[in-house]
Amino acid sequence: MTTTLADVRAAAELLDGIVERTPVETSRALTEIAGTPVLLKCENLQRAGSFKIRGAYVRMSRLSDEEKARGVVAASAGNHAQGVALAARLLGIDAMVFMPVEVALPKLAATREYGARVELVGHSVDEALVHARAYAEQTGAVLIHPFDHDDVIAGQGTIALEILEQVPDAATIVVPIGGGGLAAGVVAAVRELRPDVRVVGVQAAGAAAYPVSLAAGQPVPAAEMRTMADGIAVGTPGVAPFQILHDAGVEVRTVSEEDLSRAVLLVAERAKLLVEPSGAAAVAALMAAPGELDGPVVAILSGGNIDPQVLLRVVRHGLASAGRFLWLHLRIDDRPFALADLLRDLASTGCNVMHVSHVRTQVELAVDEVAIEVQVETKGPDHCAAVLHHLRTAGYRLTD
Repeated sequence: MTTTLADVRAAAELLDGIVERTPVETSRALTEIAGTPVLLKCENLQRAGSFKIRGAYVRMSRLSDEEKARGVVAASAGNHAQGVALAARLLGIDAMVFMPVEVALPKLAATREYGARVELVGHSVDEALVHARAYAEQTGAVLIHPFDHDDVIAGQGTIALEILEQVPDAATIVVPIGGGGLAAGVVAAVRELRPDVRVVGVQAAGAAAYPVSLAAGQPVPAAEMRTMADGIAVGTPGVAPFQILHDAGVEVRTVSEEDLSRAVLLVAERAKLLVEPSGAAAVAALMAAPGELDGPVVAILSGGNIDPQVLLRVVRHGLASAGRFLWLHLRIDDRPFALADLLRDLASTGCNVMHVSHVRTQVELAVDEVAIEVQVETKGPDHCAAVLHHLRTAGYRLTD
């Protein structure tokens, strides 16, 4: 291990008065799901909206005066960008940031508002990082890597010091993983301070480089990069964090897009906290496999920087995944008041009709038939089943 507990403690001294000591909140809803006490470490409430300011500030504060004068450059999908931009402003350093072209607009706007210059390139953090390296070579700017540096890892590890003080009986810490800097920092602190605490990493199944890399014993690129969780969509593990996680034997689990959307929804509804999909990855893992982790469990909410448009899609997806939307495809007789009768029957079940499509011209329809598609909001899976039973009992022809 290249990063030690002493390094993490030294980073904590640098960050004193710079970052927030974010709260830990007990989640009754997750405790019921997991069957063991679950607490949320709210880094979504951190300055710049994520844990990234910790590592970025530690790395940049240790630059020499000559390096600071040359400026810094970074690559990020948003959270590291904001951390670097804020740290640069606090330290009086010029910052250039390369971000993917599909970056969330709020993350882009916040990065610029903190004072960094931004250029949009490529379609992933890995592609943006290529441009950042080239810029560093051309200009002499210092590259502030999002995860592959001992100072960054030590800075992120200060979260673990806070967790162990706030939850002294913690048995498991669940950590979202992209490049691995946060998880490696947590491991670096926990292995020496509380070796009995288990650290579990979580990646999006559509961008999961760590499970195959750990199995191979070396960093291996992810086979695909398809996830709403842009904050942990990193193609290849960092060398330094990978070595720490590999040596510690850390388990890395994967979660689906449905798991992530349900987690964002649950945290918003039950914990009253706004998190982005990557920030909800630890919660998603607990919901996907209840009862598998010893408690008390601390789930790190790593970030809360979510585009409102993405939030709308994620919430709708989460509602659908949780069985609270129902799409009905029916055929009814083409007669006066037939559609009105259907809507009255739906209303009698207590569901909320949100959208109706009425089609008369499909080839497979009989002359006296109409195809109806209805989207309704329900109270959950049991209510969905009750609505379907009511419609079938009433004689409606459900085609899907």
